[in-house]
Amino acid sequence: MAAEKNLKWWQKTIVYQIYPKSFSDTTGDGVGDLNGITAHLDYLKKLGVGAIWLTPIYPSPGVDNGYDISDYVEIDPAYGTMADFENLIAEADKRKIKIVMDLVYNHSSDKHAWFLESKSGRKNPKADWYIWRDAKNDGSPPTNWRSIFGGSAWEWCEERGQFYLHTFAKEQPDLNWENPAVRQALYDAANFWLDKGVGGFRIDAITYIKKPAIFSDGAPDGKDGLTNIHFMTANTKGILDFLHEFKEKVFAGRDIFTVGEANGVAADELNQWVGKNGVFDMLFEFSHVNLSLKDGEIWCRPTEWKLTELKKVLSDSQAATKNNGWYPIFFENHDHPRCVNHFFAKDAEPDKAAKAMAAILLTLRGTPFIYEGQELGCTNVAWDSIEQYDDISSHGQYDFALEEGFSAAEAMEFVHFFSRDNARTPMQWNGKKNAGFSTGKTWLPVNDNYKIINVEAEEKNSKSVLAWYRKLAKFRSEREELTAGDYELLLPDDENIFAFSRGVDDKKIITVVNFSTKKISLPEDFCGRKILLDTESKNREEKFLQPLEVRILE
Repeated sequence: MAAEKNLKWWQKTIVYQIYPKSFSDTTGDGVGDLNGITAHLDYLKKLGVGAIWLTPIYPSPGVDNGYDISDYVEIDPAYGTMADFENLIAEADKRKIKIVMDLVYNHSSDKHAWFLESKSGRKNPKADWYIWRDAKNDGSPPTNWRSIFGGSAWEWCEERGQFYLHTFAKEQPDLNWENPAVRQALYDAANFWLDKGVGGFRIDAITYIKKPAIFSDGAPDGKDGLTNIHFMTANTKGILDFLHEFKEKVFAGRDIFTVGEANGVAADELNQWVGKNGVFDMLFEFSHVNLSLKDGEIWCRPTEWKLTELKKVLSDSQAATKNNGWYPIFFENHDHPRCVNHFFAKDAEPDKAAKAMAAILLTLRGTPFIYEGQELGCTNVAWDSIEQYDDISSHGQYDFALEEGFSAAEAMEFVHFFSRDNARTPMQWNGKKNAGFSTGKTWLPVNDNYKIINVEAEEKNSKSVLAWYRKLAKFRSEREELTAGDYELLLPDDENIFAFSRGVDDKKIITVVNFSTKKISLPEDFCGRKILLDTESKNREEKFLQPLEVRILE
């Protein structure tokens, strides 16, 4: 354990993810901005945050809320100016908080100057900066691949007389990483931001950058005759060669951290991606949040899962990064619904569920990532019609569900459960108009429960979810077991209790969480131990756990 105790700064802190569009609006236009983030740095510092990950703040048409970038080295005017960004970095540095940028390098916007030139003809300097293919003999798309957002992954371009590939929306053409000039342009953009003083990068959809040498049809997995592009292109052999070059040209020798979004990378493959011989410091893999999507990213076919499955996939990731690499712990982000709705039974009390998940998040081995509003116990929304949803992915999945034969009501149930808009509603600062997020009409409606769930109310309540997060964050910072300690899963076969230990030498801390909504017996081995933190001090029974109760034991 000696080497483990010499952890880097990003292994000992908490990362807070901000969706800038929804965090805090200082101009009254209904859209969050950089100055709004700067204004709340002290709030984040009190939460124990040492790094802030910003989802894209670059110029963008906004088809996919910033993940369709039209300029990699500028700030979108909707969020402010470059001077505002530089001020944010400076003010964050005063509080020992680093700003982490989001790199979207699988694709650009179709409004990017690179793509406008590329599509203008087949003989221009950027003709092969994107992935172009001729139609089949019958005029149909080159392959039967379905994009992540639904529909064909190919879009026809009249100017070139060819199709271009888009893993996501048609307005997000995939970049051609086989072209060295493309790669260098992307590396230059990343270095531009490092020179500004950013503390690291989250790299979006990185598993899709390498495409197979031969493009071929896959077996259809839906009534539309298409096949999920994820299974045709994700983690194609040779991708790590690109990524090692990326590391050499950008990351190497810098005191930053990098975390890749790597949907589809299995736990036993993590050692190729992170650690001494890998590329990134950490890797977001989604086995734990995709337990209900065992049939791939087809949301109208959710499957049931058990607590033992959740414990196993989390423990597999812990084991895979035990001696090589580091684990980014997360249960929410801008692409996933709120964890209190996603991981718990429908009859679970939201505040207790939020506290239960917080205990796991802040006592597992790795760097915890808190998504904005998670520390308040924010919940999903359930709007009446698909027209009320902004998320392009939700619209695609809704249409796909209808094509698969589900009713409109059933399709809306899937949207309610899975929509990315669940996590994108404006931050709930107080119980006043628009939850204190903005004085103007908000770009997305505020969750109806903002008068109860908000920062101002929870700061006045010592038993609130926010108070529990702050208590856990302070506790984590004071206990070496929770930063440098080993992880061991306890009670692996129990379908009600998630229990694990963290230990350094002869010091050990045990986290025990009742995931069920019923009162259950506490195993004898956990009885009689000193309770360091718990959520049911008034209703506590030594030999029983109340519904969703948390105990952290010596």
